[in-house]
Amino acid sequence: MTLLQLIQSDYKKHQRYGGNFLGIVFLTQGFWAVFQYRIAHWIYSKITWQPFRFLVMFFTLIWQKVIEMTTGISIPASAKIGHSFYIGHFGGIIINAKTIIGDDCNISQGVTIGVSGIKDNRGVPVIGNAVYIGANAVVAGNISIGNNVLIGACSLVNQSVVNDAVVVGVPAVVVSNKGSKEYI
Repeated sequence: MTLLQLIQSDYKKHQRYGGNFLGIVFLTQGFWAVFQYRIAHWIYSKITWQPFRFLVMFFTLIWQKVIEMTTGISIPASAKIGHSFYIGHFGGIIINAKTIIGDDCNISQGVTIGVSGIKDNRGVPVIGNAVYIGANAVVAGNISIGNNVLIGACSLVNQSVVNDAVVVGVPAVVVSNKGSKEYI
């Protein structure tokens, strides 16, 4: 997908949850953060000519820090996020720079997706398509989250999760195989 198509898919996903153009563009902090990420990731991925890359990435990093301070959402340019990404509420969202997130995913406030583990088990999650991550959940470690997974609020996911699972708790355990369909 092109940069414009990715931004449009994110915008349309925000529209599905209610809101008009003015509300989404000017009042939705989650959209601001995703919009900034899309542009920063495009620059990170496509511009290779030095010293121009350094200069543009410097300004992109400043913009990212302004968005972080304004919204409480940190999405580094090096993270890989699929189309139709939705952040429902602002605040306390940290995504590791090496994270991979699939298409059509939703993240709630207070979510951390980060590095964990020791030696060969140290790493960052790979998150599948159509995954819903509830408020204040932590997903950490060298793990994979399958497609259509629902991660409940305040859960700690530190083990891989199969497709269509619903996981909750600390540490998270599978409680259902109904998946995220009703939440995405």
